Amino acid sequence: MPTLILTTRFSADSQALWRAAVRRGWDVRRLSGWRIPDDLLGSAEPVIYAEAIVAPVIAEQLGIELLDPPLDWVAQLPDEYRKRDVCLRTLSEARVLKEPAFVKPPNDKSFPARVYEGHDLPTDLPDGTPVLIAEPVEWEVEFRCFVLDRRMLTSSIYLRHGELQGESGYASSQDENRELEAFISRLLADRHVDLLEASALDVGIISGRGWAVVEQNSPWGAGIYGCDPDAVLTILQRSSRASDTTRVDHDSGG
Repeated sequence: MPTLILTTRFSADSQALWRAAVRRGWDVRRLSGWRIPDDLLGSAEPVIYAEAIVAPVIAEQLGIELLDPPLDWVAQLPDEYRKRDVCLRTLSEARVLKEPAFVKPPNDKSFPARVYEGHDLPTDLPDGTPVLIAEPVEWEVEFRCFVLDRRMLTSSIYLRHGELQGESGYASSQDENRELEAFISRLLADRHVDLLEASALDVGIISGRGWAVVEQNSPWGAGIYGCDPDAVLTILQRSSRASDTTRVDHDSGG
Protein backbone atom coordinates (compact mmCIF):
# COMPACT_ATOMS: atom_id res chain seq x y z
CA MET A 1 0.00 0.00 0.00
CA PRO A 2 1.37 3.50 -0.84
CA THR A 3 2.31 5.80 2.03
CA LEU A 4 2.03 9.54 1.40
CA ILE A 5 4.88 11.24 3.25
CA LEU A 6 4.38 14.89 4.19
CA THR A 7 6.57 17.33 6.11
CA THR A 8 5.85 19.49 9.15
CA ARG A 9 4.70 22.33 6.90
CA PHE A 10 0.90 22.46 6.86
CA SER A 11 -0.52 23.93 3.66
CA ALA A 12 -3.77 23.82 1.71
CA ASP A 13 -1.99 21.62 -0.85
CA SER A 14 -0.71 19.06 1.65
CA GLN A 15 -4.12 18.93 3.33
CA ALA A 16 -5.89 18.37 0.00
CA LEU A 17 -3.47 15.56 -0.86
CA TRP A 18 -3.89 14.09 2.64
CA ARG A 19 -7.68 13.90 2.16
CA ALA A 20 -7.32 12.42 -1.33
CA ALA A 21 -4.90 9.78 -0.04
CA VAL A 22 -7.25 8.81 2.79
CA ARG A 23 -10.09 8.40 0.28
CA ARG A 24 -7.84 6.00 -1.64
CA GLY A 25 -7.11 4.00 1.50
CA TRP A 26 -3.42 4.99 1.58
CA ASP A 27 -1.37 5.41 4.72
CA VAL A 28 -0.41 9.04 5.39
CA ARG A 29 2.50 10.14 7.58
CA ARG A 30 3.41 13.70 8.47
CA LEU A 31 7.02 13.79 9.65
CA SER A 32 8.00 15.63 12.83
CA GLY A 33 11.45 16.47 11.47
CA TRP A 34 13.93 15.54 8.74
CA ARG A 35 14.59 12.01 10.03
CA ILE A 36 12.50 9.13 8.72
CA PRO A 37 11.11 6.93 11.54
CA ASP A 38 12.42 3.36 11.53
CA ASP A 39 9.00 1.89 10.75
CA LEU A 40 8.87 3.89 7.49
CA LEU A 41 12.31 2.87 6.25
CA GLY A 42 10.95 -0.41 4.91
CA SER A 43 7.93 1.17 3.22
CA ALA A 44 7.45 -0.50 -0.14
CA GLU A 45 5.66 2.42 -1.80
CA PRO A 46 6.73 5.77 -0.33
CA VAL A 47 5.17 8.78 -2.08
CA ILE A 48 6.87 12.06 -1.19
CA TYR A 49 5.32 15.53 -1.25
CA ALA A 50 7.76 17.98 0.29
CA GLU A 51 9.63 21.25 -0.10
CA ALA A 52 12.70 21.28 -2.34
CA ILE A 53 15.12 21.69 0.57
CA VAL A 54 13.70 18.72 2.52
CA ALA A 55 12.60 16.24 -0.15
CA PRO A 56 16.09 15.04 -1.24
CA VAL A 57 17.02 14.33 2.40
CA ILE A 58 13.85 12.28 2.86
CA ALA A 59 14.38 10.45 -0.43
CA GLU A 60 17.97 9.51 0.38
CA GLN A 61 16.91 7.90 3.65
CA LEU A 62 14.24 5.91 1.80
CA GLY A 63 16.66 4.79 -0.91
CA ILE A 64 14.80 6.50 -3.74
CA GLU A 65 15.65 9.16 -6.33
CA LEU A 66 13.36 12.07 -7.07
CA LEU A 67 12.75 13.01 -10.68
CA ASP A 68 14.12 16.43 -11.62
CA PRO A 69 14.22 18.14 -15.02
CA PRO A 70 17.65 19.02 -16.50
CA LEU A 71 18.86 22.46 -15.40
CA ASP A 72 18.82 23.74 -19.00
CA TRP A 73 15.53 22.10 -20.00
CA VAL A 74 13.64 25.27 -20.91
CA ALA A 75 16.70 26.73 -22.66
CA GLN A 76 16.82 23.65 -24.92
CA LEU A 77 13.17 23.85 -25.96
CA PRO A 78 12.42 24.62 -29.60
CA ASP A 79 11.69 28.33 -30.03
CA GLU A 80 8.09 27.64 -31.06
CA TYR A 81 7.39 26.51 -27.48
CA ARG A 82 9.74 28.91 -25.66
CA LYS A 83 9.07 32.19 -27.55
CA ARG A 84 11.83 34.09 -25.74
CA ASP A 85 15.58 33.90 -25.32
CA VAL A 86 16.68 31.70 -22.40
CA CYS A 87 20.14 30.40 -21.51
CA LEU A 88 21.84 28.57 -18.64
CA ARG A 89 24.79 30.44 -17.14
CA THR A 90 26.56 30.87 -13.80
CA LEU A 91 25.74 33.48 -11.22
CA SER A 92 29.10 35.19 -11.83
CA GLU A 93 28.23 35.54 -15.53
CA ALA A 94 24.81 36.94 -14.66
CA ARG A 95 26.34 39.54 -12.34
CA VAL A 96 28.06 41.26 -15.29
CA LEU A 97 24.92 41.60 -17.42
CA LYS A 98 24.64 45.05 -18.98
CA GLU A 99 20.86 44.96 -19.44
CA PRO A 100 18.07 43.90 -17.04
CA ALA A 101 17.16 40.21 -17.39
CA PHE A 102 14.87 37.70 -15.74
CA VAL A 103 17.09 35.48 -13.59
CA LYS A 104 16.09 32.41 -11.58
CA PRO A 105 17.61 29.29 -10.01
CA PRO A 106 16.72 26.34 -12.28
CA ASN A 107 15.31 23.85 -9.76
CA ASP A 108 15.12 25.54 -6.37
CA LYS A 109 14.27 28.78 -4.62
CA SER A 110 17.72 29.82 -3.37
CA PHE A 111 16.86 33.38 -4.38
CA PRO A 112 13.70 35.03 -5.79
CA ALA A 113 13.04 34.69 -9.51
CA ARG A 114 12.56 38.15 -11.04
CA VAL A 115 14.06 40.79 -13.33
CA TYR A 116 17.49 41.88 -12.08
CA GLU A 117 20.28 44.19 -13.08
CA GLY A 118 23.57 42.34 -12.74
CA HIS A 119 24.78 44.23 -9.68
CA ASP A 120 21.52 43.45 -7.81
CA LEU A 121 21.99 39.68 -7.87
CA PRO A 122 22.77 37.83 -4.60
CA THR A 123 26.36 37.98 -3.39
CA ASP A 124 26.05 35.27 -0.72
CA LEU A 125 25.94 32.36 -3.19
CA PRO A 126 28.91 30.73 -4.97
CA ASP A 127 29.99 32.24 -8.30
CA GLY A 128 29.40 28.88 -9.99
CA THR A 129 25.74 28.64 -8.96
CA PRO A 130 23.76 27.79 -12.12
CA VAL A 131 21.06 30.26 -13.14
CA LEU A 132 18.63 30.63 -16.01
CA ILE A 133 18.79 34.02 -17.73
CA ALA A 134 15.78 34.98 -19.81
CA GLU A 135 14.59 37.88 -21.88
CA PRO A 136 12.00 39.76 -19.80
CA VAL A 137 8.46 39.23 -21.10
CA GLU A 138 4.95 39.89 -19.83
CA TRP A 139 2.89 36.80 -19.03
CA GLU A 140 -0.87 37.39 -19.34
CA VAL A 141 -1.84 34.08 -17.71
CA GLU A 142 0.05 31.04 -16.41
CA PHE A 143 -1.28 27.50 -15.91
CA ARG A 144 0.09 24.50 -14.02
CA CYS A 145 -0.41 21.19 -15.80
CA PHE A 146 0.28 17.84 -14.17
CA VAL A 147 1.43 15.43 -16.86
CA LEU A 148 1.96 11.67 -16.78
CA ASP A 149 3.46 9.77 -19.72
CA ARG A 150 2.87 12.79 -22.01
CA ARG A 151 -0.80 13.06 -21.03
CA MET A 152 -2.21 15.96 -19.01
CA LEU A 153 -4.28 14.64 -16.11
CA THR A 154 -5.25 17.95 -14.47
CA SER A 155 -4.53 21.67 -14.82
CA SER A 156 -5.23 25.00 -13.15
CA ILE A 157 -4.59 28.67 -13.76
CA TYR A 158 -2.35 30.13 -11.05
CA LEU A 159 -1.33 33.61 -12.23
CA ARG A 160 -3.14 36.31 -14.18
CA HIS A 161 -1.06 39.39 -15.04
CA GLY A 162 1.32 38.43 -12.25
CA GLU A 163 -1.40 38.16 -9.61
CA LEU A 164 -1.74 34.84 -7.79
CA GLN A 165 -5.21 33.39 -8.27
CA GLY A 166 -7.22 31.45 -5.73
CA GLU A 167 -9.00 33.86 -3.40
CA SER A 168 -12.15 33.65 -5.53
CA GLY A 169 -11.33 30.29 -7.10
CA TYR A 170 -8.93 29.34 -9.88
CA ALA A 171 -11.21 30.60 -12.63
CA SER A 172 -10.23 30.54 -16.30
CA SER A 173 -12.44 31.12 -19.33
CA GLN A 174 -13.64 28.45 -21.75
CA ASP A 175 -11.56 30.06 -24.50
CA GLU A 176 -8.44 29.96 -22.32
CA ASN A 177 -9.07 26.31 -21.45
CA ARG A 178 -9.56 25.38 -25.11
CA GLU A 179 -6.37 27.18 -26.10
CA LEU A 180 -4.51 25.52 -23.24
CA GLU A 181 -5.67 22.07 -24.36
CA ALA A 182 -4.62 22.79 -27.95
CA PHE A 183 -1.15 24.05 -26.99
CA ILE A 184 -0.48 21.26 -24.48
CA SER A 185 -1.66 18.59 -26.94
CA ARG A 186 0.75 19.88 -29.58
CA LEU A 187 3.62 20.11 -27.10
CA LEU A 188 3.11 16.63 -25.63
CA ALA A 189 2.81 15.06 -29.07
CA ASP A 190 6.17 16.50 -30.17
CA ARG A 191 8.81 13.83 -29.52
CA HIS A 192 11.56 16.43 -29.95
CA VAL A 193 10.51 17.74 -26.53
CA ASP A 194 11.97 15.64 -23.71
CA LEU A 195 9.75 15.42 -20.64
CA LEU A 196 9.91 13.74 -17.27
CA GLU A 197 7.53 10.78 -17.18
CA ALA A 198 5.80 12.57 -14.28
CA SER A 199 5.89 16.34 -14.55
CA ALA A 200 4.39 19.62 -13.37
CA LEU A 201 4.52 21.71 -16.51
CA ASP A 202 3.88 25.46 -16.45
CA VAL A 203 2.64 27.16 -19.61
CA GLY A 204 0.98 30.46 -20.39
CA ILE A 205 0.42 33.35 -22.77
CA ILE A 206 3.22 35.85 -23.43
CA SER A 207 1.77 39.24 -24.33
CA GLY A 208 2.14 39.82 -28.06
CA ARG A 209 3.66 36.38 -28.69
CA GLY A 210 1.11 33.76 -27.67
CA TRP A 211 1.25 30.45 -25.83
CA ALA A 212 4.63 29.31 -24.51
CA VAL A 213 6.24 27.10 -21.87
CA VAL A 214 7.21 28.79 -18.61
CA GLU A 215 9.17 25.86 -17.12
CA GLN A 216 9.04 22.19 -16.18
CA ASN A 217 8.87 21.42 -12.44
CA SER A 218 9.34 18.34 -10.31
CA PRO A 219 5.82 17.28 -9.22
CA TRP A 220 6.90 16.14 -5.74
CA GLY A 221 7.30 19.75 -4.61
CA ALA A 222 4.94 21.64 -6.92
CA GLY A 223 1.91 23.59 -5.71
CA ILE A 224 -1.35 22.12 -6.92
CA TYR A 225 -3.47 25.31 -6.97
CA GLY A 226 -6.90 24.33 -8.35
CA CYS A 227 -5.78 20.98 -9.77
CA ASP A 228 -7.51 17.72 -8.87
CA PRO A 229 -5.55 16.34 -5.87
CA ASP A 230 -6.47 12.75 -6.78
CA ALA A 231 -4.88 13.15 -10.22
CA VAL A 232 -1.84 14.76 -8.58
CA LEU A 233 -1.45 11.71 -6.30
CA THR A 234 -1.31 9.48 -9.37
CA ILE A 235 1.53 11.59 -10.73
CA LEU A 236 3.35 11.73 -7.38
CA GLN A 237 3.48 7.92 -7.39
CA ARG A 238 5.68 8.14 -10.49
CA SER A 239 7.81 11.10 -9.45
CA SER A 240 10.50 8.96 -7.81
CA ARG A 241 12.26 5.66 -8.42
CA ALA A 242 14.60 3.30 -6.63
CA SER A 243 18.10 4.76 -6.35
CA ASP A 244 21.03 3.12 -8.12
CA THR A 245 22.28 1.72 -4.79
CA THR A 246 18.88 0.25 -3.97
CA ARG A 247 18.60 -1.30 -7.44
CA VAL A 248 22.06 -2.82 -7.16
CA ASP A 249 21.30 -4.26 -3.70
CA HIS A 250 18.01 -5.68 -4.93
CA ASP A 251 19.50 -7.17 -8.11
CA SER A 252 22.34 -8.76 -6.15
CA GLY A 253 20.01 -10.18 -3.54
CA GLY A 254 21.35 -7.84 -0.86
